[in-house]
Amino acid sequence: MKNKIAVIITTMVVLLAILGACGGKNYAPRPKGYFRIDFPEKAYKQYNGECPFKFEIPEYSFLIKEKEDDCWFDIYFPKYKATVYLTYRNVNNDLDTLLNDAHDFAYKHTVKADAIEENIFEKDSSRVFGCLYNIKGNVASQVQFYMTDSTTHFMRGSLYFEAHPNKDSLAPVVDFIRDDIEHFMESFEWK
Repeated sequence: MKNKIAVIITTMVVLLAILGACGGKNYAPRPKGYFRIDFPEKAYKQYNGECPFKFEIPEYSFLIKEKEDDCWFDIYFPKYKATVYLTYRNVNNDLDTLLNDAHDFAYKHTVKADAIEENIFEKDSSRVFGCLYNIKGNVASQVQFYMTDSTTHFMRGSLYFEAHPNKDSLAPVVDFIRDDIEHFMESFEWK
């Protein structure tokens, strides 16, 4: 009798172990994944038109002039549906106003921003001075900047996507285009 009970208990333990090992599905939600983005090699082309400045833009983007008589441009990145809007102004004793406006435009994103980093930019040899704003979080414009020679010229730029802000999915593209904006600033010269 003891032998039968031991066999039954052993059989039940083995069956429970087999049943417990089967179908061990994990029903926890998986992290959200995003498509892999393949970026092109960095290569740049020179713009040297009739406006009082010159600069380099990526070969995988193109320049759109807003108005024929103005020096306002858009740098469009068709693969990423992103645009860097460039606004040029002559300084007419209103540099403080232009600088405050650029600062205010960047800090209007404070409501949604996780952080705003200001990176001062100086290129003394070409008299190009400015600031690059890296705006973190689900904001409409993750990168904004301005450049000036502090006496005559002022240029402001901002990056926008044709999509709802999602910092996780846009982060690789924002970083990629931020590098292009930094190159734009480094190659920028007043005429």
